Amino acid sequence: MCRDDESHRLGGMSTSSLVTFSDQLADVVAAIAPSVVQVQGRRRPASGIAYADDVVLTTARALGREDGLHVAAPDGRTVVAELAGWDPATGLAVLRTPGLGVPRASIADGPARVGQIAIAVARSWSNALTASAGIVAVIGGPLRTGRGQSIEQVIRTTAPMHDGFAGGAFVDAGGRVAGVATAAAIRGLGVVIPAAIAWRTAAEVLQHGRPKRGYLGLAGQPVQLSARQQREAERDRGLLVVGVTADGPADRAGLLVGDVMLEFDGHGVESPEDLLDLLTGDRVGRGAPVRLLRAGTTQAVTVTVAERQP
Repeated sequence: MCRDDESHRLGGMSTSSLVTFSDQLADVVAAIAPSVVQVQGRRRPASGIAYADDVVLTTARALGREDGLHVAAPDGRTVVAELAGWDPATGLAVLRTPGLGVPRASIADGPARVGQIAIAVARSWSNALTASAGIVAVIGGPLRTGRGQSIEQVIRTTAPMHDGFAGGAFVDAGGRVAGVATAAAIRGLGVVIPAAIAWRTAAEVLQHGRPKRGYLGLAGQPVQLSARQQREAERDRGLLVVGVTADGPADRAGLLVGDVMLEFDGHGVESPEDLLDLLTGDRVGRGAPVRLLRAGTTQAVTVTVAERQP
């Protein structure tokens, strides 16, 4: 039997094809490597990504503290890092790193897709490059991350990741960042924050010190509608308004205690968490249509979303 490189096949793939594929994966890691740095903020260092010139995007999990932070470049140079801010919802943190001088990473042209091959790239405790390959297994959300906090969408991957991968790059086959690794796992699958969310969050942190969040000034609780109400609302559940802050956005829009919010800005609302998930920074300062049930009749009002103060 001929055993040369052209004819020898393993599981239907020639050895030459397997070598080519392996080299291509190594090339992907090499392409992103200059933009992946080591973050030194706890006993065991973690990772970060060059978001902009002398700005690193990482996770709060990678920091461990707010001061005494350092970032090591791929060439071994270490610079002092200053925490520009972080987002409690996503757990992402932004560091200013004067003099770091590493190339910024590029993000993927489009969102990740289930089934795509992707590679998590990070820095080890010794600042050596480390990688873990897998596929995009699940894309879903929102994911609750705390009281009133959630990430609107997350990627889950089969790529194994230890704590050092926190803040590392999750890259597609083109070497572009598809997400930021968290090193957390759900049912054995690693959790990754999509690049579009991570980059938007970083921009808001740099501009405001924290991401902007919307505020309506109302309290609500889930309610099951009666059969008669369901026919009118064309929904079986809603958010019962049980409190309205005086002179707040909801009050100025005319919402009343006893109203049942059915939709906010075109999205169904059935719980306070549903509404909080929709009060994103891009809605601050603009009017959002609200569909509600009042005295058995559906009505529409427009609420101008304010910014939630810390």
